Amino acid sequence: MENKKELRNWLNAFGLEHPIVIAGPCSAETEDQVLNIAHQLKDTDATVLRAGIWKPRTRPGNFEGVGALGLKWLQKAKEETGMLTATEVANATHVRLALEHDIDVLWIGARSTVSPFIVQEIADALNGTDKIVLVKNPVNPDLALWLGAVERLHSANIEKLGVIHRGFSTYEKTRYRNNPEWQIPIELQNRFPDLPLILDPSHIAGRRDIIFDLCQTALDLSYDGLMVETHFDPDNAWSDAKQQIKPTRLVEIMEDLKIRKATDTEAEYRNALNTLRTQIDVIDHQLIETLGKRMKVADKIGALKKEKNVAILQTRRWNEILGKMILEGEQNQLSEEFVLRIFKAIHQESINHQEKIINN
Repeated sequence: MENKKELRNWLNAFGLEHPIVIAGPCSAETEDQVLNIAHQLKDTDATVLRAGIWKPRTRPGNFEGVGALGLKWLQKAKEETGMLTATEVANATHVRLALEHDIDVLWIGARSTVSPFIVQEIADALNGTDKIVLVKNPVNPDLALWLGAVERLHSANIEKLGVIHRGFSTYEKTRYRNNPEWQIPIELQNRFPDLPLILDPSHIAGRRDIIFDLCQTALDLSYDGLMVETHFDPDNAWSDAKQQIKPTRLVEIMEDLKIRKATDTEAEYRNALNTLRTQIDVIDHQLIETLGKRMKVADKIGALKKEKNVAILQTRRWNEILGKMILEGEQNQLSEEFVLRIFKAIHQESINHQEKIINN
């Protein structure tokens, strides 16, 4: 993408504060609900009101949105509160209707980003629009697919572009609904530092109690904004009830978040250093989680060896592992000495785990 810095112009085009806060219900349910939430958000840090109008669900039978009728409710909320409005679009018809109702921010959802055909259809329908267009990461951890969607929109002469990090699906059970996989948006930032990046902590968390921590990590990683699902009665929301918070809780979160602002060269240095350190913290956390998963596999191997009365140490297998890891280490600019130290320690911990299984 050329002229990347121009992509950030829309951050100031509407006088938006940093970080940008987009808030509102997962789904528009009724006119009263949309207007009620909008008025509760009007005097908060949120400057954009979001609401799902069309709700593509993983399985049929769940609430799938009120449809185009909800766009009129967003229009009315904008007239009464002055907030900008935002909704998800998944095809050319959605785009046409959203533009007819003067929706300010359109986002492409994770299920749409996975399909270049859908993204191209949306890009063609939006060609040359002056609206803000945000692209959520695809369901699966694929940076090329994410960036490809942005490039298709950029090629359609859409200048006000940004991306939303909403986490990635995984078969493994984690503390998150969608695993953040922080290294992917970090890599995106490294490649395109001027592409605005917004966190969707609601979809990553899947529950409201860890939304604050996710928001703080995002700000520490220099994200440009937050999209937080907000409802006046979250427990009775028609969709994704567990991950929505009340407007009053949003206010508390924004008050408690630490937002770094660069005012001079020294401050810029400290902010850059803190961002890099946060990246290291995220990677270290992932390392520990990965090592924990490895030891669980070692436990299963120990149980199998106990059942078959097989010796713990398998020298040939161990030498094969070391040889492969040394080669992979070289490809990642890691010295042989370092790789040997690390994997000898990992191997010893695996033996310890298996000995406990066999001796018990």
